[in-house]
Formats: sequence, structure tokens, C-alpha cells
Amino acid sequence: MSNDASFIGNIPEHYDRGLGPVIFVDYAADIARRAAACSPARVLEIAAGTGIVTCRLRDLLPAGADLTATDLNPPMLEVARAKFRPEEQVDFRPANATALPFPEGSFDLVVCQFGVMFFPDKDRSYREIHRVLVPGGRYLFNVWDAHRYNAFGRIAHEVAGSFFPVDPPQFYRVPFSYHQIDPIKESLIEAGFTAIDIAVLRLEKEIPDAACFAQGIVYGNPLIDQIRARGGVEPDRVVDAVAQALRVEFGTHPGRMTLQAMIFSASKR
Repeated sequence: MSNDASFIGNIPEHYDRGLGPVIFVDYAADIARRAAACSPARVLEIAAGTGIVTCRLRDLLPAGADLTATDLNPPMLEVARAKFRPEEQVDFRPANATALPFPEGSFDLVVCQFGVMFFPDKDRSYREIHRVLVPGGRYLFNVWDAHRYNAFGRIAHEVAGSFFPVDPPQFYRVPFSYHQIDPIKESLIEAGFTAIDIAVLRLEKEIPDAACFAQGIVYGNPLIDQIRARGGVEPDRVVDAVAQALRVEFGTHPGRMTLQAMIFSASKR
């Protein structure tokens, strides 16, 4: 995986606290509802992060369903694991989405929230997911739409770049760079998937605390590592500038912004 997928150190805590309640929880509820509607007995979540979707799956999946949650970064899974009681029997394990450590036909359903964009070999990940599904199994995943539909991402990219005009950090290009529907469909078809459905989900979201959200935007992902690697700028200066830009763009008390993502559903024949 690339450095853009390295969510380590104290990044997971900032991710969960600063970003989770604002940009992830509502999409997590949506994809978990779609998953539960499939009535699966064995579910794999990849790129599970800090367990935001995992918690919703726990609440909505049929009683007795087996749930395995994986992520490339063990520190993310440690945050996720702390949200569950031992008797809830969710199996957390590190795993690379392009080389899944499971036999063929292990799962009825695979779920991935906002992870595919970070996979360096997306086509290989689709083949791996197809392999571990049973015939008739489904893959549910979502991806962010472009910056023009998710202004917070554009703001984060532009503000961080303004501090390093010669070598601007590129992290906030990655999550919003995989949104063209036809190439994604073609990749799924090449991997063997059929019955591909796509939904666009647009949300209006409050920003209760721009400073807290800005903290998550800077410290809750590898942008913080890119800032520190360049040096010469205190990260909190970037946080303050992002918070101010959020207030200007979205207002205050509370701010309001639009989010947009696409949800893909595909079946193994």
C-alpha cells in the first residue's frame, strides 16, 4: 500500500473523533442498512478503519451472522476493537485488501466504506473480493464523488497546499480521485461481477465545531505526515487556516455543507 493509506500513530484517534461524526457516520448507516437487507450469514468488512461501519453492522445484521473486520493498519483496528465487548465476537484482523487471507467462497457479503480509493491495485482487489465471495454473494462499497461535490476536501487540499506552494501535500486528492462510474463498472465486470447497481447519495450535514472538524482534517489522516515531512510549518497553523476556511465557506453555529458519494453493489455469478 502507498503512504496515502498509512493510518498509524495517533491518526486513528483523530480520524475517529474529528472526522467520523461529520463525514462518515451517515454513510456508514446507509451501507450497513444495505448490507443487512441482504440477510447474509458471513460478512467481511475490508478497510474497516476505526469500526464506524462495523458498529452499524453489529447493530443491523441478522442475529448469529459472523462478522470479520479487516484493515491494513493495526492501529485503526485497535480503536475499532475497543468499541466492542468480548462476547460480541467480531473477528478483527489486519489484512491487505489486494491479498485477502481467506479461502475461496468464505463470505456471503463483502462491505467496504471509502477504502477502494486507497488500494494501489484496485483491479486486483476486485478479483480478491470476487474470490472470497460465495456464488450469489454481493460486494457493497462506496466512494467519494469529486471535490466539486465535497467542498471540504477541496478546502483541505487548497489550504494545506497554500503553506507549501513549491511542493503541496497531495493526500486530499486521493480520496476524491476515483469517482468515474464507467471505469469502476468495467473493472468490476473484468473481475467477474454482474448485476452492478450504482446509487448517488447526497447529504446535507451540519458542522457543529469547525475547529474540531479541522483538527480531524489535518491530524486524522496521512496529511499530517506529509506536513511534518516538509517541515517549516506548525501543523496547528494549518488547522487554524482550515477551520477559518470552513467557516467562510459553510457558515457557523452550526456550519452546513453538502457531501456526495456513490454506492456500488455487485454480485458474483
